[in-house]
Amino acid sequence: MVSAGELTVPLPQPILRFSVRSPVMKAPGAAPDSVDMIRRLVGFPTVSRDSNLDLIEFVRDYLKPLGAEVRLTFDDERRKANLFATLGPSGKPGIVLSGHTDVVPVDGQEWDTDPFRLTEKDGRLYGRGAADMKSFVAVVLALAPEFVKRGIRTPVHFAFSYDEEVGCVGVGRLIADLARAGIRPQSCIVGEPTMMKPIVAHKGKKSYRCKVRGLAAHSAYAPQAVNAVEAAAEAVAYLKQMARRHRDHGPFDGSFDIAHTTVHTGVIRGGAALNIVPHECTFDFEFRYLPGDDPEALLREFTEYVRKTLEPEMQTVHAAAGFVIQPLSEILSLDTGAETEIVALAQELAESTEIGKASFGTEGSQFQRAGIPTVVCGPGSIEQAHKPNEYVTLDQVARCEAFVRRLIDRVCES
Repeated sequence: MVSAGELTVPLPQPILRFSVRSPVMKAPGAAPDSVDMIRRLVGFPTVSRDSNLDLIEFVRDYLKPLGAEVRLTFDDERRKANLFATLGPSGKPGIVLSGHTDVVPVDGQEWDTDPFRLTEKDGRLYGRGAADMKSFVAVVLALAPEFVKRGIRTPVHFAFSYDEEVGCVGVGRLIADLARAGIRPQSCIVGEPTMMKPIVAHKGKKSYRCKVRGLAAHSAYAPQAVNAVEAAAEAVAYLKQMARRHRDHGPFDGSFDIAHTTVHTGVIRGGAALNIVPHECTFDFEFRYLPGDDPEALLREFTEYVRKTLEPEMQTVHAAAGFVIQPLSEILSLDTGAETEIVALAQELAESTEIGKASFGTEGSQFQRAGIPTVVCGPGSIEQAHKPNEYVTLDQVARCEAFVRRLIDRVCES
């Protein structure tokens, strides 16, 4: 039986059959072992707005014949699921290898190839999710039989989530299910693209939707109306001033590629016709803040500006005019001490003493908040994520394979 959030559902019998292979020495320049698995995973079009169940069921049926204990947790509509699988002895704390299964849309992007069909060219693998982050998931799956063959003494957990790209939504249910089941892993590696450099900290993110209410009228009588688009524009301009202040005056942490907290407006909608004063406008904005910076203080500053500066003028014309600010999503900041065991392990597996910090957010902060020390390390570059012609290099995939094989040496008997 498998826990599914608050539900318990039976698992069907596995449908795949395969044999465990011994490691094979490859000639220099040969393709990594996991390319076929990357091809398979990229072929599942798991855009966040759609279901990921085909991919999750494939992974479940792939791992079950290896003796994995598998748990699924579903969203409310049971269109999406997280998967948590364990190889090795039960009842002992193990190491989580974590990744998300969803990808961002390709709508409106100009791709040279089919984004959901892996294309290999000039040492690169092109496809949506190739960098962010199906290559890491594919590598750990492709090497799962080697864990079993070598005899696992320290459990290895695979944690694959849904809806990371829309605010790290799914992983919270996975972690809550583990807590209910009394499963407490000892550490976690999140395989987001870091060029195989261990990342010990990343920024947090809070995003919001701001709805501006005005009063419509013929544009010839604009002074008798409240222009919601113009009020929104003034608010967005203030957010830009906040962004410039942090850019110029900090606080700063030079370990990040973007060394300061950022403020960004990404979406705005309003107005119907030029000769109508718009009665509503909506825009979405976000704070990506350094660990230790206070995102609530940023929101208070912005809210105080619209309440004290913009709304009084609007309400002299129409008492119901104003701003409504609603939270959209939150990603907590990650700050893992450089001296922790999981950081030392990641450095050992990467064969590098380097560590870094990232401006993008990950699910690692949720594992960390749950008391599971976490580091981020995976193949590819975040600079390729979310773009047309997204790719990961074969060299990065090979480095990730080497990383996981060193983990196999660490946790297995032989």
